[in-house]
Amino acid sequence: MRDEYVFSAISPGDSGEIIDIFNYYIEHSFAAYPQHPVGEVFFGMMMAQCNHYPSVTVKTDSGKIVGFGLLHAHNPMPAFSRTAEVTYFIRPGMTGKGLGTRMLACLESEAKIRNISVILANISSKNTGSIRFHQRNGFVECGRFRNVGEKNNVIFDTVWMQKEISTPAPGT
Repeated sequence: MRDEYVFSAISPGDSGEIIDIFNYYIEHSFAAYPQHPVGEVFFGMMMAQCNHYPSVTVKTDSGKIVGFGLLHAHNPMPAFSRTAEVTYFIRPGMTGKGLGTRMLACLESEAKIRNISVILANISSKNTGSIRFHQRNGFVECGRFRNVGEKNNVIFDTVWMQKEISTPAPGT
């Protein structure tokens, strides 16, 4: 029997489980950049940042959140309104089940409705699994800032990856 998951937009009631997932990656990886666990205030800032952009949670049929993702502005200037940055995290033990790919598809579908045609991902060079995930899902490396990040006394690059999800009309 295949596990069933429900994909829906992030809601305020999701904050506790989302913060738990995010804090795991803060404490155990280079996937999340903060040095220390975050709380409810961070959730509010994250939701404000993705205001008017697509978001998604993945929940089990019993309602437990196993992943979340969102798009947010790459740059607030109107010249960049068709470009967004993506963020997503999946609960440990739930990776490798295709949930990330399905979340990305949800975000891309909603992005197209909002006239977003380019999605960027900012990834730590130490997060090779995320780099591979993005490559498998049509992203290409478009830039790298060398030695710009430091977490737990480890210096790392930030890798920028890009995916065009629709082609702009000629002359636009």
